[in-house]
This record gives sequence, C-alpha cells and structure tokens, in this order.
Amino acid sequence: MSPPVAVPAGRMLLALALACASPFLEPPAAPRRTLNVAVILSGASYGPAGPRLAPGTFRNFSLDVNPVGVVLNDTNPRSLIVRLCDVLSSLRIHGVVFEDDTRSEAVAQILDFISAQTSVPIIGVNGGSAIVLTPKEKGSTFLQLGSSTEQQLQVIFEVLEEYDWTSFAVVTTLLPGYEDFVDYVEVLTDSSFIGWEHRGVVTLNLTDDPEGARTRRQLREVTAQIRLLYCSRDEAEAVFRAARDAGLAGPGYVWFVVGTNLGGSEQLPEHVPAGLFAVLSAGWRDDLQHRVRNGVAIVAKGAEALLRDYGFIPEFNNDCRAPNVTQINDNLHRYFMNITWGQKDFSFNEDGYLVNPSLVVISLNKERSWEVVGSWEQRVLRLKYPVWSRYGRFLQPVEDGRHLTVATLEERPFVIVENIDPATGTCIRDSVPCRRQLNRTASPPPFEKKCCKGFCIDILKRLARALGFTYDLYLVTNGKHGKKIDGVWNGMVGEVFYRRADMAIGSLTINEERSEIIDFSVPFVETGISVMVSRSNGTVSPSAFLEPYSPAVWVMMFVMCLTVVAVTVFIFEYFSPVGYNRSLASGQRAGGSTFTIGKSIWLLWALVFNNSVPVENPKGTTSKIMVLVWAFFAVIFLASYTANLAAFMIQEEYVDTVSGLSDRKFQRPQEQYPPLKFGTVPNGSTEKNIRSNYPAMHSYMVRYNQRGVEDALQHLKTGKLDAFIYDAAVLNYMARKEEGCKLVTIGSGKVFASTGYGIALGSRWKRPVDLALLQLLGDDEIEMLERLWLSGICHQEKLEVMSSKLDIDNMAGVFYMLLVAMGLSLLVFAWEHLVHWKLRHLGTPGRLRCLLRGQRGDWGHWGDWGRWGRWGHWGDWGHWGHWGTLRTFGGSQGHWGHWGDMGGHWGDWGDLGTLGTLGTWGHWGHGDIGDIGDIGDIGDIGGVGTLGTLGTLGILGGLGVWGTLGGFGTFGDIGGVGMWGHQQGTGTWGHGGDWEHGGVETTWTSAG
Repeated sequence: MSPPVAVPAGRMLLALALACASPFLEPPAAPRRTLNVAVILSGASYGPAGPRLAPGTFRNFSLDVNPVGVVLNDTNPRSLIVRLCDVLSSLRIHGVVFEDDTRSEAVAQILDFISAQTSVPIIGVNGGSAIVLTPKEKGSTFLQLGSSTEQQLQVIFEVLEEYDWTSFAVVTTLLPGYEDFVDYVEVLTDSSFIGWEHRGVVTLNLTDDPEGARTRRQLREVTAQIRLLYCSRDEAEAVFRAARDAGLAGPGYVWFVVGTNLGGSEQLPEHVPAGLFAVLSAGWRDDLQHRVRNGVAIVAKGAEALLRDYGFIPEFNNDCRAPNVTQINDNLHRYFMNITWGQKDFSFNEDGYLVNPSLVVISLNKERSWEVVGSWEQRVLRLKYPVWSRYGRFLQPVEDGRHLTVATLEERPFVIVENIDPATGTCIRDSVPCRRQLNRTASPPPFEKKCCKGFCIDILKRLARALGFTYDLYLVTNGKHGKKIDGVWNGMVGEVFYRRADMAIGSLTINEERSEIIDFSVPFVETGISVMVSRSNGTVSPSAFLEPYSPAVWVMMFVMCLTVVAVTVFIFEYFSPVGYNRSLASGQRAGGSTFTIGKSIWLLWALVFNNSVPVENPKGTTSKIMVLVWAFFAVIFLASYTANLAAFMIQEEYVDTVSGLSDRKFQRPQEQYPPLKFGTVPNGSTEKNIRSNYPAMHSYMVRYNQRGVEDALQHLKTGKLDAFIYDAAVLNYMARKEEGCKLVTIGSGKVFASTGYGIALGSRWKRPVDLALLQLLGDDEIEMLERLWLSGICHQEKLEVMSSKLDIDNMAGVFYMLLVAMGLSLLVFAWEHLVHWKLRHLGTPGRLRCLLRGQRGDWGHWGDWGRWGRWGHWGDWGHWGHWGTLRTFGGSQGHWGHWGDMGGHWGDWGDLGTLGTLGTWGHWGHGDIGDIGDIGDIGDIGGVGTLGTLGTLGILGGLGVWGTLGGFGTFGDIGGVGMWGHQQGTGTWGHGGDWEHGGVETTWTSAG
C-alpha cells in the first residue's frame, strides 16, 4: 500500500466547517431548460457570421434561450429544403426564425411545408415571403410578421378613397398568388359603396418577352392613370422599364406596387418611377437584429406556455422524411397565436398573419428615397398631405400634363369645407382633401389640410374621371371670387390668370370683365341676382273669423236669407189651416198656435249654428218643409265655414316684395320709414353689376355690405338688415336649408341679370371640359346633383303649416264680437224697459196687439171651422199631443150618459197584431174603456160586443155586422167608406141636432 498522503491542518478545518454548515445551505437550483432556436438567414447579402444578439436579451424568460445562427447562401428551392432539413436533423431545434432577402418568393411555400411536416414553429420576420403564401398547409405553425396581400390592398383602397382615385386598372405578372390578388381586388370593388371603376386586368408574361415590346403594347391598352401592380422585385424592374418606354411612368400616372418589398436598404431598380407607392410593415426600417429578436421572443413565449401546460417542451420531429408523430401537434399552433412581447401585440389569425399589423404607406420622392406618407394602425389610416411625392419646394408641383392644380372657394352648398377627422387625419366619405394656404414661404407645414365636398366638388370628381386627370385642390387665400383692384386680380380669377392654378371651380359667375382675361367653360348652373328677406310675423286680423266668407256672403246669409226665410216660414204658418191667423179669425180664446215671427227667426238661427236651445216648431206642413230645406242649407254653410276657418286663424306672415333692382324701395330707400337696409358681399359680380348700373343705389348700400353670406343671414334674422342682394343660386339654397324657414327669396326666387356658373381654366382644357360638362348635362347627372345639394325642406310657394296652440292674437276677433254684443244687449235692455214702463200705455194697433198676445197662449175663440158646425167651448185641451184628462165634455150628452171625468189615460190598447179579428171591445162604462184586445186581420171584424144601448148599426159596408147599438136604431147600409148612408133612427142625442143626410159635412149643433 502506498503510504497515506498527509493532509494539511488548514484544509481539514475548512472541510469540517463546510460539513457542519451544509444542513443550513440551500440545495442547488434545478437546471433551467434550454430552448434552441435556429436563426436561418437565406440570401447572398448576409455575411457568414449573421446577426449577433446581445447577451441577456432573453434573460426574463424561464427558459435558457439559445439562438443558433445559420446562413444559407444558396436560395435554390431544392437546395434550400435539403439544407433546412439537415439543420433540423443535426441540431435539437425547438423553433426556427427565418429571414430572407426576398429574392426567392418560393421560400414561403417551403417553410410552410416543413412546419406542417415537422411541427416545428417557424417565424418569418421579413415581409417579402409573406405576400405569396396561399393556401396554408394543414397543421402548419408557420407565422409571419409581414402583411398579407389582402391587408395591403385594404390600405391601398383607403388611400384611393381618400383622394377620390376611383378609376384604376390592375397589372400583374405570373407571380404565384396573382389569381388571389385579382380576386381580392374584385371583392373589395364589389363590396364597397364608393363606386369604383375597375378598368380591367393586364396579365404580363415576362419570360418570353425579353425585349418588352408586347409588355409595352399591353400597358398602353390600359387608360387608367391609377395602376395596381403585382409582381416580384426582379419583375418590377422589367415592368417599369417597359412603362417608361411607353410614356406611362411620368408624374401623370400613379403606381401602387403589391407583392414585393422594394423598400429595402439596397439600391432600387433603375426604372422605378418617382411617386411610386408601396405598403410595408411598420418596422420596415428596423435592423436585422431587432427583427430576429422579435421572432425568437415569439418562439420562447409559446414554449413557456407549453411548459406550463405539459411540464415539458415537446421533442419535435426533426426528420423531414419521417411522418409527424408529435402527440400535441393538433393543438401546438394555438400556443403561438396570442403573444405579447415588448409592449407589442403579436396576435395571429388562422392564416398565420398578424391580426392587427402596423403598416406604413411609403412613396418614392424625387431624390429616389422612400418617404413615409401614411400609417395604418388598428385598421385606421392616417395620411400626410399631400400624399404623393411630386412636389418641389413650397408645394410647387412637378410639370405634369395630366395633373391639375385647382383653386376653389368655400361657399355652401357649392363648396363645403370641413375639418379632417381628428382621430385619423383623413376625410370622411364623399369629400376630398384640400389645403388652405397659410404662408407660401413659411417653414413646414405651409398649409392646413381640410376636407372639401359639395356640388362643385362632385362635378370636379366626375370631370377628373371622364377626362383622366388628377388634381390638387386648394382654397384661395383671400376668400374672394375675383375682382380687379389697383390693376391686380385677386380671388379664384387671379389664381387662374397668374397661372398659379390650372382651373378654378366654385360659385364663380361668368361676366364680361372676367371673360376678357380667362376662359370659361359652358355654364353648368343658371343663376343671377336675387334678393333675400326675412319673414315678418304678422298679426291675426280681428275679423279673421269672418274671412272664410266674403262680406257679400255674410250679408246674403243674415240680411237676406235668414230674414227672408224667417218671414216666409211665419207667413206659411200664419195662413195655415191650423195656424195663427185662423185661430184669431175665429174669435176664440187662447189655446191655438203661438208661432210668431220672432220665434221663426230664433228657430232658423238655432239651426244655422246647431245650438240646442228651446225653440217652438211650426205646425203647418208648408212651414215644416221650409224649415227642413233651411236645415240642409245650414249644414252646408257651417261645414264650409269650419273647413276654411283654421287657415285664417293663423298669423299672416308678411314678406316684402320688389319688382327688381330698379324698384323704388332700392333706388329711393330714404323715402320709406324706416329706410330700407340692404347690402351685398363686396368684390363680387353682384356688387359690380349694381355699381355699374345703379351707382346711387351702390353708394347707399355700401354701409350695409356684409363680410359673407353667413353674416348676412344672421343680420336678416336679427333685423340689422332688411334685404340681402346676392347670387340667386346661393340664396335659393340658403332659403331652403334655413332652420325655421324664416328666410325667403322674394318673388319665389325671382332672378335678375341672369347668368351662369362656369369653370375658369386654361385654353388647353376648355374644349375637353366643355364636352364633358355637356355630356353630364345630357345624362341628367347635373340635375341629379342639384337635387342632392341644392334642394331643401323649405319651399317658396307653400310652407307646411305646423300645428300650434291658438293664443289671444288668433282669437281676438271673436272676443271683440262678444264685447260688441254685450254693448248691444245693454241698449236692447234699456229699450225693453223703456217700452214696458213708458211706451206700452200709449196704445198699439189691433193687429200688433194680436201678434204680441200670441206669445201668452190666450188665443180666444177658435173661429169658424166651416161646415163642421160649431163645437162650442171645448174647454182647456192642454197640449194636443197629450191626451191626458178630457175633463168635462160640456153640454148634454143624450143617451151617452154622463161622461164625467174620463180620468187619466184611455187604458191599454194591447197589441195591434195583424189587424185580424178585433175581438171584444169590452164595456165602455163610465170610466176606463178597457182593453181593446188584439185587432188582428182587417178582414172579418167579428162581433164588436155590447156597446150599451146604442141600438143596431146595421150593415157597415163590407165590414161585417156591428151588432146591436141599442137606442140608435138601425143605421142601414153605409155604402162607401166616405159615405155614412141613411141614418135610420138615431134616437135622442140631446142637443146634438139632426145628422143631415148625405155625407161627412154634417152640421153639429152646440156640442156642449
């Protein structure tokens, strides 16, 4: 054995101390799991070392993230697949971050296939490969930080909408995915309300056209200025070279490129035109290290989620040739779908694209460098203005024959200026961007972005579409139409005259002075000079309740008709057989008709106004017919009055009227009290017309001139201005749109000095614009726009009457009438007392006495009733309609016995039935008659029964036997109904006398 090795005492003490302290030390931590992520860079532009991530970049993860860099310079698809599979099989890889330089668009399909085969999550961090992936392999976890074709097209279409570039064409090569690109364009076009004009698809085959002759011919066939190009980076150079040779790459054409990343750091292809647009990810300028770090972080965050749920990181199939046997393959992708890293949202959809990508719109400027002109965040577009990079210093446009600078002026409804959306910086639908110059020499921004819409803007959009030009719209700085001051033209006319604008559109009136220096198009709106005034609230006339009928009708009604008909009714009643005069002539006491002329007027008055007041009706048939006719007349009269009354009870609004600018109210306003206050907006065609033709009128109205139309309308409402003279088209629109309809143009929009609106433009554009405007007029598009923009709810001829409460002003006339009636009543009251206490003792004529007594019911004698004999004194019968008590019949009744008091009603008559057998009449007696019984059929009367001692009536014609009537004896044959025949023996009637032979008109002696 070898001798033992001596141990120093110090070491022994240290070992002993550690052994004693070991129970108090923490156990060593479990080793952290390692996550291997392959960072594969494909392309010749990458160096052999690749990106180097800083140490500690992924320190906050629970895993040890180990990025493994691999550079693949050979981008041939076959070689790429072999190299990727070799990397996966040689290393224990949990994820792949792939970055390519976009030279090979087949990379996306290769990565998608490998991910589906091996279940390895692959993150593409460059937008070039993302664009062409369709469709996605089942089971693939290939996720991309770039934007899809559909997302890029959504942004491009919003840019087109913002600038009203609605007419476009599609140019595409045979790059994989081009068919889907065309389908996306069709879907976006058909599902929108914008009214896109898709002018066709041009598909270019560049492989068998090396010289580009066919490509140039195909590009010339497309007339649209806006072109959407889908191609690869290499194909883009060939397409733009052909476009340049065909004259289609100048500033007059706008190109949007989709499908390739031209915004890289390397040099651009030579023939890419200035003003080219592209849509890229917001991190397009981020360095490679930043993009790789995001990709590795997405793999690491997903692996952490897998570790929490399963307790381990699954071992993926690293053999591309072996079948995929990963147990959790079906649910693997969901762990990588919603990742948050570095305060950024990396949520992916089922197709592997970001749900809410941050995109930017870039444009190539004149210096051939990319400039960001817009951004797209959370599906909201924000754009700079102007969006295309075709301007030099101070917004001076580049020479372009198809791009026009257009000046305009705010004036509703022709040009309406609104602020941009503060959230997005863009304009709402149906409006276009326009700029308001702040200072041409100031530091940026020298303008303020606004949104313009209106009648003239819609015409401009249609002209641009028809003639194929783009435009830059700006508002004139001085806000004027155009006037020559000290030899210098200002406003829109000055912008065109001094060639600062190619065109001016708005409410620009054509006149002789302006036509001498600039060209005008044909007028597209008829206009002239009109006058606007405010409606004055009038008062309701006290006689408004009488106005439904003319004074002649009221006179005919109450003086003629009422009086004449009342007298007629009284006369008919007076001479009626049962009327007033016959009762008086008989010399009998009161008890007859009491219908006087006063009651006749009272009755007819009550019928006219349908009042339920006590009246006495006439008894004569003729009088009743007249009353019925009057009642029918009263219904028609009252219904017509009621139907028209409401229209006259409202307040009558007063609107001043003038015959023209030469009206006395304008030419001599001082002669009125108060003087008429009127004015216009200076420096316009209206003021020039008045100054030239009516200098005195112009000198007076200068003090009342207004700064603008809005100020004038406000002053009209407040009474500071009585009349506003201005352009007819503008005033008519303002009158129709004014809330409350209190403003109106006189004479229903009467126009003086008729003219029209025209477009001021250079001579080169006059004929094309004229033809386009005539086409719009012929197609009724101008008329349609007038209905859209120039109409309103207020109409000159007829205003809708709104329901409102009636106040004291509306009903004043009725109250006045009541006051007058009360005064007249007091006069009548005084006259009545005067007559009663003073004049009635002086005596009255006989006939008048009879008329006055008629109302007291004392009619005296009945008079002579003709051949009926004298009835004697009937006594008091009361009302004829009420049988009541007959009281004493008077006189001797012979064998009738003493009638006495009949007592109450006659008893119950029973049911009449069908007038058959009369049945038994019962006994008359001295009191109640008794029940008559059923009358039955008229045919056989049958036995009447015993009537006392009347004797035998004999044969009553064909009515059967009446039986024995007692002491009357036999009547014999009566014969006809109207003839009583012979009386036979009648017995004793008291003082009744003899019934004369022969008929009805027998003489009755005194009856009582």
